[in-house]
Amino acid sequence: MTDIEYLKKYYKGNIEDAIKRLNDGEPVQYIVGNVDFYNSNFIVNKNVLIPRFETEELVLNTINFIKEYFHKEIKVLDIGTGSGAIAISVKKEVSGEVYATDISKEALEVAKENAKRNNVNINFINTNIYDGIKEKFDVVISNPPYIRYDEEIDEIVKNNEPHIALYADNNGLYFYEEILKNIKNILNDKYLIAFEIGKDQGEAINELKDKYLPDSSILLKKDLEGRDRMIFIYNFE
Repeated sequence: MTDIEYLKKYYKGNIEDAIKRLNDGEPVQYIVGNVDFYNSNFIVNKNVLIPRFETEELVLNTINFIKEYFHKEIKVLDIGTGSGAIAISVKKEVSGEVYATDISKEALEVAKENAKRNNVNINFINTNIYDGIKEKFDVVISNPPYIRYDEEIDEIVKNNEPHIALYADNNGLYFYEEILKNIKNILNDKYLIAFEIGKDQGEAINELKDKYLPDSSILLKKDLEGRDRMIFIYNFE
């Protein structure tokens, strides 16, 4: 379906105004105000990233791991939840509690509306990464900002989506290290950490894993386009 066809099908306002906004470089998902993701529909606006197909793959693989290795109610933490798409999608598929954090109060307002829209209960927390959280988790999942500041990205993304959710210091690796360096404090003995990553970050994140979680195992998976896209760090013993 083309963007124009998408507008004509889903946009409720003046279609000519919507087409002008589209031609001016605004993403169709922001114009319509929602997007389908992992068999559900989510509100999106300029306070949150637009959920993408690659992240659906992260969710699918994580849910499959959970169902295979955790035969009990579990506790999940989604770091940098944005629209809440990851946390909500996981909650709808697995048994247990789901927590979700974001430093942006505006993003969390969107995520809370999406939880209501999808009839799930998520524990939303306004904090940086997992600061102040005392709970222990079986699964930690995150699609953090991972784009280098000098990296070329599509103009429509660069000009519209929140930079706080796109870019990261240290060649895009800042948040992976911030998450991993103290993560033992919030993990149960048996755990899974699931990350979406940039296509050239696998080796560097493996080094971070060896630095902070040397006894864990790691699996790098490609997306449907054949690019490195997901890393799973785990201890299932």
